[in-house]
Amino acid sequence: MSSAICFALLTTFTILLSYSSLSDGLQPRRISHGLTESSKYLTRDELWFNQTLDHYSPSDHRKFRQRYYEYLDHLRVPDGPIFMMICGEGPCNGIPNDYITVLAKKFDAGIVSLEHRYYGKSSPFKSLATENLKYLSSKQALFDLAAFRQYYQARSNDSLNVKFNRSGNVENPWFFFGASYSGALSAWFRLKFPHLTCGSLASSAVVRAVYEFPEFDQQIGESAGPECKAALQETNKLLELGLKVNNKAVKALFNATELDVDADFLYLIADAEVMAIQYGNPDKLCVPLVEAHKNGGDLVEAYAKYVREFCMGVFGLSSKTYSRKHLLDTAVTPESADRLWWFQVCTEVAYFQVAPANDSIRSHQINTEYHLDLCKSLFGKGVYPEVDATNLYYGSDRIAATKIIFTNGSQDPWRHASKQTSSPELPSYIVTCHNCGHGSDLRGCPQSPMVIEGDSKNCSSPDAVNKVRQHIVEHMDLWLSECRGGIRSSM
Repeated sequence: MSSAICFALLTTFTILLSYSSLSDGLQPRRISHGLTESSKYLTRDELWFNQTLDHYSPSDHRKFRQRYYEYLDHLRVPDGPIFMMICGEGPCNGIPNDYITVLAKKFDAGIVSLEHRYYGKSSPFKSLATENLKYLSSKQALFDLAAFRQYYQARSNDSLNVKFNRSGNVENPWFFFGASYSGALSAWFRLKFPHLTCGSLASSAVVRAVYEFPEFDQQIGESAGPECKAALQETNKLLELGLKVNNKAVKALFNATELDVDADFLYLIADAEVMAIQYGNPDKLCVPLVEAHKNGGDLVEAYAKYVREFCMGVFGLSSKTYSRKHLLDTAVTPESADRLWWFQVCTEVAYFQVAPANDSIRSHQINTEYHLDLCKSLFGKGVYPEVDATNLYYGSDRIAATKIIFTNGSQDPWRHASKQTSSPELPSYIVTCHNCGHGSDLRGCPQSPMVIEGDSKNCSSPDAVNKVRQHIVEHMDLWLSECRGGIRSSM
């Protein structure tokens, strides 16, 4: 999903790729990814589209302004493909210059990107009170994409057909992209609107909603390796003991004195270790921690230094993300993505990253009851994650669609919520290397901070990444050629 500041790291992955943003999705709490430097964007020029608020009500005609971006420098006019880069659970501040840029050059394609409803500047309401969040769902988001695609192709004065002076029944071939939660949206769009895209790339796509997700923590231990896992387990035991002895002093080491609920603090501690593994920087975490463990050093101080200098200093992780006061804030701000993603977690997908019953790294205080209590505290008694309904509607990892490419990094804990085996017309690839995490096929290594054009040279096995990318190109080439063979008319 994500990873996801996309919950916890899905929750954290909100950052980074959702195009979901590092600045917005760094924490493991969200699944997306954010970028902050203008040089890392192809464009940051904002465009606007009047979107329908409720696609399921024929009598509700309310609209809201939805932000989008376009980059047409590589487009072969007038019939080149259009790549839709789906934004996920965080502000969409532009079109990032990742591996999709390389694909756009290869296929002579234009790129457009639509901000997810409610996130960033695309909020339908001035208040994010629970009653105003009823239109925040993946189902509504998919309809947003369909409506925008039709608008951009042929139904506006700024449409491609008007720009290129073509009749309204001619279309460019479209291909959809996403990673983490937006990767799931990419797959689900092909499932629900197969006539509107030639295919989809679903990178680290969290298509399987999961109520209790102990596999997440288990994968962190496996990816970290036995020495680092043992050091992390010992560190967490020391932290839990320290909270009982000198609560404020322990939290101060992590710049987290604002977290009154100990379990919220321990969630931050768990997410911080995930950030290194998920985003391709395992050595930043494990090298100093294993050294301290072997030499009898101060494990808590070694871990606190990693959190302060790397997670907070480089990635922008903030204890505020875990603060209930912050998550209860209903004002629309640049930091609202934390509350918004929790609403999606608490209503649709869960991904509750609970501690495994045995051999856990994270604290056992992070359990199902913790998550349900947080959902109730933030949104009221009636909010509950309808995981079974979500999987019934989309098909989970048995999604019955065609022409979707699934990719996952071998070290990424979110891959256990994705489709990891191939089936007819649904190829699935695992990018295997020491630092191949969330969205490695699109972002390279490390996944954050961002690597221009997703360069794979810093992956421990560039060949592994490049081999999967070659498969992506081959599938896209075939599916786009099949699309061109029967250009469809606009609906």
